[in-house]
Amino acid sequence: ADDGVDWRALLSGAFAKNPGDVMVLDIRNVQVSLGATQIVHDVELSVAAGELVMLLGPNGAGKSTLLKAVSGDAPARGEILVSGQALTDWCPQALSRHRGVMPQRVDINFPLTAEEVVRLGLSAKSPGRADELVEHLLSELEISHLRHRLVPGLSGGEQQRLQLARVLAQIADTEGERLLLLDECTSALDPAHQQVVLQRVQRLAREQRVAVLAVVHDLNLAAQYADRLVMMRAGRCVLEGSAREVLTPEVLDAVYGFQARIVELPEGYPLVIPLGQTRAQTAPLKPVCRQAS
Repeated sequence: ADDGVDWRALLSGAFAKNPGDVMVLDIRNVQVSLGATQIVHDVELSVAAGELVMLLGPNGAGKSTLLKAVSGDAPARGEILVSGQALTDWCPQALSRHRGVMPQRVDINFPLTAEEVVRLGLSAKSPGRADELVEHLLSELEISHLRHRLVPGLSGGEQQRLQLARVLAQIADTEGERLLLLDECTSALDPAHQQVVLQRVQRLAREQRVAVLAVVHDLNLAAQYADRLVMMRAGRCVLEGSAREVLTPEVLDAVYGFQARIVELPEGYPLVIPLGQTRAQTAPLKPVCRQAS
């Protein structure tokens, strides 16, 4: 390989999607450039209904840029399909009810209360259950006590949970396939609220068949909650598979440049214990996303 890493030798087992899965998101040969610099290289990725997929990789790997392309916030070459329809062919209003997007940061400097922000996401189709839905989301994300607080005065973690509530309200009453895009939705949260948020997202995928694509940095949260992990580096998708297949000492050394011990927990997922840095990761990668095989 161009980067000197034999990726197939790092993998064991196999990962394959069910042929009957309904693909809500299809990313085909997508490239994103900022000015003269290409940030994302020939990425191919799909997310099925009911699947929680997490993007991993070091800083600058292109994870957030890829998510911005899928969100329509970054111009991209290639194809991005939502429910089989090209992103550019969607009516913006209809797309906003089928695809919810939570970026890394949302700055609200207006004197809105937390409850008012959640209501901004509501559909006009179901005014009768607006109060019930707002109360449910505030309660589930443990921010009911903040409902009358002004948003600029909330902590970073409180604002993060509030923005997730708004995005969930946006797609709550939509019939048919739905897609949720999350960019580091737990980065400002304490460990307890990280669990609250990802449990809610996981239930949304499993119980309501929402397709979820999330960017995360916490490897152990990814191992605990994701159905599938996709590893990116240098703008390329390099590996995808289950947590056991992707989070190995060899892969973590090759991608991040640190040594780790992997412990299989009785709860059924691996725990990554970092042991120290080995080297910086600067080598280019071939434009291929390899499944465990």
